[in-house]
Amino acid sequence: MIFSLIFGVILGALSVIFILENTSIVTITFLSWQFDGSLALILMLTLISGIFITLLLLLPSYIRDTFYLSALEKHKKGIDGELVETKRKLADAMDDIPRPGVIVVEKIHE
Repeated sequence: MIFSLIFGVILGALSVIFILENTSIVTITFLSWQFDGSLALILMLTLISGIFITLLLLLPSYIRDTFYLSALEKHKKGIDGELVETKRKLADAMDDIPRPGVIVVEKIHE
């Protein structure tokens, strides 16, 4: 987890440095639209849109995992309740078993 965070920060810093070094004016054409702007701005918008698209793609699996974790926690609570009940029944059953008398032998020191 921490490695991913550090890697992301380094990659982000390198991206920003790259963008700041490329400040010339460029023309971008998309379908019938045409945009003029600095290369740095275009690259920054491209980076931000890539991050946004990545988050949108990860969102369904995050939601699915959250629901799955919630279901597992509910199942665990049910299993824990069954375990407590089984231990109680076992303790009750052990109390009902007749036990032979216990003989205690003591050694007397001379």
